[in-house]
Amino acid sequence: MSDSIKHECGIALIRLRKPIEYYVEKYGTPMYGVNKLYLLMQKQHNRGQDGAGVASIKINAGPGMEYINRFRSVKTRAIDSIFGKIGKEFKKLKENHPEQAEDTNWVWQNLPFLGDVYLGHLRYGTHGINSVDNCHPMVRENNWRSRSLAVAGNFNMTNVDEQFRKLVELGQHPKHKTDTITVLEKIGHFLDEENQTLFETYKEDFTNKEITTLIEENLDLQRVLKRACKDFDGGYAMAGLTGYGASFVVRDPNGIRPAYYYVDDEVVVIASEKPAIKTAFDVDYSAIKEITPGHALIVDKAGNPQLKEVLPQLEKTSCSFERIYFSRGNDPEIYEERKNMGRRLCPQILEAVDFDLKNTVFSYIPNTAETSWLGMMKGIEDYLRTYRKQAILNQELTEEQLDDILQFKPRAEKLVIKDVKLRTFITDNDSRDDLVTHVYDTTYEVVKKGIDTLVVLDDSIVRGTTLEKSIIKMLDKLEPKKIIIVSCAPQIRYPDCYGIDMSRVKEFVAFRAMLALLKDRNLYHKVDEVYDKCVAAQHTPEFMETNFVKELYDLFTADEISEKVSEIVKAPDVHAEVQVIYQRIEDLHLACPNHKGDWYFTGNYPTPGGTRVVNRAFMNFIENKAVRAY
Repeated sequence: MSDSIKHECGIALIRLRKPIEYYVEKYGTPMYGVNKLYLLMQKQHNRGQDGAGVASIKINAGPGMEYINRFRSVKTRAIDSIFGKIGKEFKKLKENHPEQAEDTNWVWQNLPFLGDVYLGHLRYGTHGINSVDNCHPMVRENNWRSRSLAVAGNFNMTNVDEQFRKLVELGQHPKHKTDTITVLEKIGHFLDEENQTLFETYKEDFTNKEITTLIEENLDLQRVLKRACKDFDGGYAMAGLTGYGASFVVRDPNGIRPAYYYVDDEVVVIASEKPAIKTAFDVDYSAIKEITPGHALIVDKAGNPQLKEVLPQLEKTSCSFERIYFSRGNDPEIYEERKNMGRRLCPQILEAVDFDLKNTVFSYIPNTAETSWLGMMKGIEDYLRTYRKQAILNQELTEEQLDDILQFKPRAEKLVIKDVKLRTFITDNDSRDDLVTHVYDTTYEVVKKGIDTLVVLDDSIVRGTTLEKSIIKMLDKLEPKKIIIVSCAPQIRYPDCYGIDMSRVKEFVAFRAMLALLKDRNLYHKVDEVYDKCVAAQHTPEFMETNFVKELYDLFTADEISEKVSEIVKAPDVHAEVQVIYQRIEDLHLACPNHKGDWYFTGNYPTPGGTRVVNRAFMNFIENKAVRAY
């Protein structure tokens, strides 16, 4: 998208199901698992560029041996930084101990990070300082391996305050009031309780050393996760490693955040995106399964995976932004869905250009919109096919006219190019705005001045500032008659609280357009009325049941808001007519029918915490508080 926003993180988990000697014999290296984790993370690097982290577990490590290892980085190329460090350790080990390095078991014992279970995480920070301490996996260590825990996730919780309070009531003293820490400590608490229950069961008949083995063989992770997750409100795909080697990935009951897995006799693999598994392990797409919402894929100490219910599955509202923009487009389903999004925009586009395709140029920005653009062009071709057929059937045409009809093709050009990522080191607004206009460049001399209409497709329009300050100004220099910006996503009206960094309503151009319409029609008193309703309800269940902000949007049609957005993003010095077209919500649902999470467009949040967030975000706006609403 032309407006940069931060979004969902990525997870990767690998459980090797064979002894390390097996991988050395078959693949020629003890680093098989490490190499596959590297690939799995690189193929999901789109999901997090603020940092990365990895953890590993050596199952059945002897006393005195470090059984859990973790590396994290916030460097520009964090994945390469981490795995470069691991590679250097391996190289140094072979150079310093060439004879022992031929012994696979010795290497396994002495090489840090080499293990049986691997967990990787890619971070997009939605708030807070981007330091290495904020990078997952988070680790909770104990001298009892079965009490040690490493957690990494793609999640945001809407009820952090409530979870924090419950931890305090349990007698804990959490270090930080963040969803990451509360999740780690909540799961860790019930892991401790499960350990203690088993210890009490066995203590009369077995020695402590024997009990340790019994606990690792009988610990019920399903029960731990059931107890830990029952009060979570948010979207999540959380992965965890226990110190004794069992692992899990648990998914929220609405399936908001994605998680997929693959199992064969060598590995269990879990990732946020299917193409990463497909590429890293060269398996058929049909062999890659989706973790059922409300369930956890639990892999026991012996490496046996089972899909188990943790919470009752609710209506599936998987994030539609995954399909619009975030997930990699080489997933065959996503590829088709994005083409369908572009195709479904064609009726609105054709009406906007008055069906004058001879004087229309089609383009897209950014590169991630290319697939939808292909679908849009296919839709235009479908229209032309029908038009040609009707023209031939309904008219007597000269040979020249027939040639014109048959040979005409819609004009497609790469008009917009992202040229450079400029640093905003200049503080005065005029100079900064002038720099921003040069982030993008354009292709010259392909537009008929004063005649052509430019249709430029974008993934989504969030804030509208890049359109106003850069893209439209740049396109206007080509001197077209009209500029039409087309969004594959519907109008973003409401904050997200399940993973995407969109939490302040005043930043949304659709929200600003709605406020402008209220002022234009002398209805701005409605803002105070909605605020009063939020204040009155904030300590009642209604605050989590009713999205009061909807009342303001309901005063206008979607087309009216789009028209006002068109006015907002057209700077005073732009000469061309400007129009903004948004995808209709019903068309988005038809394009990606299995991913109907649309709360940012409709305000229909799948959890009570989401509704609370939108009401709180609106109150923050009125109270001029520039903070997150959760």
